Amino acid sequence: MSGSLRLPFLGPEPWRVAVIAPTGRYARNQVAGMIAAGTPLISGVALGRGGEAIDGLPLYDRLAELPERPNIALIYTPAEGVHDAIAACTEAGIPTIMAAAEYVPVHDALAAVAAARAAGSWLIGPNTLGVYVPGRGLLGSIAPSFCKAGRVALIVRSGTVALALARHLTIAGIGQRIVAHIGGDAVIGRNPHEYLQALADDEATAAVLFCGEIGGDKEYAFADAARGFPKPIVAMVVGRYAPEQKQMGHSGALIGSVREGAQAKLAALAAAGCRIAKGLEDAVQLLVEYAC
Repeated sequence: MSGSLRLPFLGPEPWRVAVIAPTGRYARNQVAGMIAAGTPLISGVALGRGGEAIDGLPLYDRLAELPERPNIALIYTPAEGVHDAIAACTEAGIPTIMAAAEYVPVHDALAAVAAARAAGSWLIGPNTLGVYVPGRGLLGSIAPSFCKAGRVALIVRSGTVALALARHLTIAGIGQRIVAHIGGDAVIGRNPHEYLQALADDEATAAVLFCGEIGGDKEYAFADAARGFPKPIVAMVVGRYAPEQKQMGHSGALIGSVREGAQAKLAALAAAGCRIAKGLEDAVQLLVEYAC
């Protein structure tokens, strides 16, 4: 199997990261964390604040005014502003876009995702903690102290679980190629199976750990992509004991039928050749040979 997709932020080009709407309290905390992690932030975009600086980050009124073209844009607008911000980033030809806000209106998300795909942009989120690439930088708020460089790619639907898994792997000496919280809303930019396909030819990835959850059908598309995948895949699904028709945590985690429950998804993943982990400790044991 050869992956036809690529994760642009894993390419050889140095990161040039712009932050859209960096002036709110949440965004400022994120910016501080990314600066501390060594992420190369080049500018911020905040209408009416052009010519100012915040935490050492020069501000401009519009993307078009940036003196250096970014190849990554991080969006911290409120949910109702995400659609327009993504549209501006896709029009600017930015390859990687991350949208942090939760509960983006579904019609806005559908339109934004379609625009990003049409432009060839890789959209992370909405409703995401982002991505951490050990040794390279942080996009969002995944704790670098929970991670270490290595060969396991971690793809997770739940932000809290992404942090817990990264921490458990690191304590066990198992390093990560990437830690990716792909987004918790029902409509997100790229789905788990696309991350998997994009990692097929990544020489730095030796194995994949996927953590799905109840609700929706993303795990079935992942199972289809897992058949014939050239690297080991460990899969788990959180929410095994969740009651039906009850939303758990965020808008993407809602069991609407037996098919959307954990047991059915685990069976599909196992049938596709994934090694099934029952929990964090089990996942660590299945990946211990990749400790580095």
